Amino acid sequence: MRFGAALLAGALCCLSACSAGSLGSSDDETGGKTAITFLTNNDPANVKVAESVIAAFEAGNTDVDVKLDTRPQGSEGDNLVKTRLATGDMADVFEYNSGSLLQAIAPQTNLTAVTGEAWVADLDPTFKQVVSTGSEVYGSPWGAIVGGGIFYNKPLYTKLNLQVPKTWADFMANNAKIKAAGVAPVEQTYSETWTSQVLVLADYHNVAAANPGWAEKYTNNQAKFATTPQALAGFQRLEELKKAGYWNEDYASAKYNEGLNAVATGKAGHYPMITFGVPALSTAAPDNVDDVGFFALPGDDASKNGVTLWEPSGIYIPKSTEGDKLTAAKKFQAFVASPEGCAANASAAPVGGPFAVKTCTLPDSVAPAVKDLSAYVDAGTTTPALEFLSSIKGPALEQITVEVGSGIRPAADGAKLYDEDVKKQAQQLGLQGW
Repeated sequence: MRFGAALLAGALCCLSACSAGSLGSSDDETGGKTAITFLTNNDPANVKVAESVIAAFEAGNTDVDVKLDTRPQGSEGDNLVKTRLATGDMADVFEYNSGSLLQAIAPQTNLTAVTGEAWVADLDPTFKQVVSTGSEVYGSPWGAIVGGGIFYNKPLYTKLNLQVPKTWADFMANNAKIKAAGVAPVEQTYSETWTSQVLVLADYHNVAAANPGWAEKYTNNQAKFATTPQALAGFQRLEELKKAGYWNEDYASAKYNEGLNAVATGKAGHYPMITFGVPALSTAAPDNVDDVGFFALPGDDASKNGVTLWEPSGIYIPKSTEGDKLTAAKKFQAFVASPEGCAANASAAPVGGPFAVKTCTLPDSVAPAVKDLSAYVDAGTTTPALEFLSSIKGPALEQITVEVGSGIRPAADGAKLYDEDVKKQAQQLGLQGW
């Protein structure tokens, strides 16, 4: 399962009243309206967003009736989508992964290209990249962009007169000053092991900035973490922070929500995290959401400073959708990529990042960390996370990063072990060159 999807997943019980056999749309029209079916994942927060978007769409498109169906998340949902596409029984419009996992459903064969639609020009270039194959575009964005980097405590930065760092050296200098002030410089929460890998994954912008095309070489078994200095650096930075004594004392037992609380309340100066954690701040530290800022994981070159992005999933139309239903499905797809669609999304759930549509604006009420991320997106200093560019992500990464971050395994050995983990997965996927 993709890293971001795993973290955002909720209960796996399907909320739809429909059986798997009823997910395709009916050919009937209701009351003169064209009826289409929209299929999305069954995460409760996602369903709430879908209901809001559908209601807003139908209010402005009274000739279309949209029926909501849901599918399981994870591998079960993936298999359902692939089966429906293979049998020509997919819903009229559906939500699915962007990036490398999109390629697994053969968009050229199974999806309707929308390259010439007017709204495509409004897509954020980075998102457009992960819903395209060759010169053809297939999807509009479902949800917001989130970024990986560092949450930081703004009042502490003000108190110590610290500046947002653009290089790793500057970041480490800030950590030294924070430790001298008696505060844990960097929060880690290894009780929930997935959090340990954020620092390595968020470092990918720095890898790509120094090595254009690295993701393709990595996928083709022509580049390794252990033998690419910038890719190895993510593991080395974990090791460096541990050796410097910059972790919180309870890093081995602390949990995700405790980490959010620590950086929000000033018990810690920094917390490596992805901005989908912003909505969770309102639960972990409801009185301190505005005290948390965000910056990209610093690299070695300030001139190439930028952020690693986890792109939203896409809204796609299968080639089995035809006639009036195709027209209606395209209207719905376009609505999702409009300011009205973004507003309907934002009204249903807290937003953890900017929208992947240039014409959409964030509500004034969004958290400072989201505004900080938006500045990188607006400036175009972004790179999709590696998992959007390559189908290979070894399942043992979070265990390896716990070991490196705990001082159990040296960074170089951790990178080599991860390369072996990646090799196993690539062979399971049947990729050429492995």
